[in-house]
Amino acid sequence: MTAAADADPADTDLVTRLTGLVDALRAHGLRIGTGETVDAARAVEVLGLADRELLREGLAATLLHGAGVRPVFDAVFELYFPSRVGLPDGDGGDADREALRARLAEALAANDTAALARLAVETVDGFGGYGGSPGSDGSDGWSSYQTLDRLRPQTLLARVRDEVRGRDGSGSFADRLLEDEIRRRVEEFRRLVAAEARRRAAERRGRDEIARRALAPTADRVDFLLAGKDRLAEMRRTVQPLARKLATRLAARRRRAARGTVDLRRTLRGSLSTGGVPVKPVLRRRRPARPELVLLCDVSGSVAGFSDFTMLLVQALHDQFSKVRVFAFVNRVDEVTGLLVHGAADPEGLNARIRAEARLTAWHDSSDYGAALGEFTDRYADAVGPRTTVFVLGDARTNMADPNLAAVRDLTRRTRRVHWLNPEPRTLWGTGDSAAPAYAELVDMRECRNVRQLDALVGRLLPV
Repeated sequence: MTAAADADPADTDLVTRLTGLVDALRAHGLRIGTGETVDAARAVEVLGLADRELLREGLAATLLHGAGVRPVFDAVFELYFPSRVGLPDGDGGDADREALRARLAEALAANDTAALARLAVETVDGFGGYGGSPGSDGSDGWSSYQTLDRLRPQTLLARVRDEVRGRDGSGSFADRLLEDEIRRRVEEFRRLVAAEARRRAAERRGRDEIARRALAPTADRVDFLLAGKDRLAEMRRTVQPLARKLATRLAARRRRAARGTVDLRRTLRGSLSTGGVPVKPVLRRRRPARPELVLLCDVSGSVAGFSDFTMLLVQALHDQFSKVRVFAFVNRVDEVTGLLVHGAADPEGLNARIRAEARLTAWHDSSDYGAALGEFTDRYADAVGPRTTVFVLGDARTNMADPNLAAVRDLTRRTRRVHWLNPEPRTLWGTGDSAAPAYAELVDMRECRNVRQLDALVGRLLPV
C-alpha cells in the first residue's frame, strides 16, 4: 500500500486547507514564498486546532509581512478555518426582526462579543437567505447586504447610547467618544455578518471560489475609479510610506547616474601602463541637474480620487526635484501648487478645496481635455522647458469635444518627456467618448488603475 493511501484523511484535509489558504492569499497579491508556507505548516503542527484564535495568530505571524494586509488574511482564514460548519439548529424560519434588534442593541451596549457572534449567525439565518430552490436549507444562497439592509443595525445608535448611559449611571462618557465606540461595535457586527454569509456560501460553492471572488482586495489593488470613500481614505494613508520608498529609489538612481558611464578612449589609454589590460576603468563624470516636474490633473467626477492621490504622492516627493508645479482642470486649467502644500495636512479635503478655490470650469461642468490642454500651453508656457517631465492624469474622455492634438504636439516639443497615466482599463480606451488612442500616438500613455500600478509606474517613469 502506498504512503498516500496510508495518509490520515484529516491530515490530508488540513494540508488542503493550508495550501488553499496560501493560494488564496497569493491571489490577493500577498507575497508568500515556500519558506513561509513551510513555517506555517510547522506552526499548525505545534499549535494544533484546539485554540482557533491562537492558530490564527500563529499563521498570521508566519505568513504576513505587514499589518496592512491583515484584514484580507482574516477574511480568508475564516473561510479555510471556520468557527463552525453547517446551519444553526432550528428550522431557519422567519425571525422576529424587532426582537433581534432589541437583543442586538443589548449586546452592543454590553459589548458582548460572544452574543454578537451568535446574533450574526441568527440574523443571516433569518434574513440573509435568497432564492428558494428545493434543498435541505431552502435557500440558494446568503447575502450579508440583504441581512444588514433588513436589520439596519446603524439605526440603533441612539438606543444603544441611551442604554449605556443608563448602565453607567450619569453619562460620564463624553457623547462623541461614546458614539464613536458604538459605531466601532456596529462595524464589528457587520463584519461578523459578512463572515457568516461568506462561510455559508463557501460550503455551498467551494472555499476557493469564494476566496477568489467574494473578498475585497487589499487597498493597493482597488481600482481608483471603483473605490468608495472609505477605501480612498485607506489608500491615502499609504502616501507617506510609498513616498519614502520611492524617494530612496530615486536617490539611488541619481547616485548611479552621477557616477557616469565608462569613457572607453581614456580607459584604453590608461591601460597601456598595464599591458593593455583595462584594470582601472575611467568614468565619464556627470553632474546631472535636478529635473523639473509638472502635473496636469483632471479633477472631474470619479477621476478626482485618482488625481488627488497622485498629487499628494508627488508632493511628498517634492524634495527630489528642483521644481514641482501642479495644475488641475475640468474644462479650464488653474495652478494649485499652493493649495497642495496645505492639502498635505488634510488629504481627504484636498479635492474639495481645489474645486472651491481654483477656477476649473467655464460654461459647463464636464471635462474638456482639448480646451484645458490648449489653455495650459497658452497661459502657462513658462511652466515647461527642456528639463521638464510632464505627467497628465486622467481618463482622456473628452465628452465628444475636440481633443486638441495640436496642443499635445506642442507640449511634447517643448518638454523633456510627457507621460499620461490613465486610470481606465486599457480595454476601454477608445470606447465611447475616449480619445485615449489618439493621445497615445503622441505621448507615452500607461494604464494606472490602482496604487500598486501607480507605485511601479511612478518609480520607473520619474526623471533622474
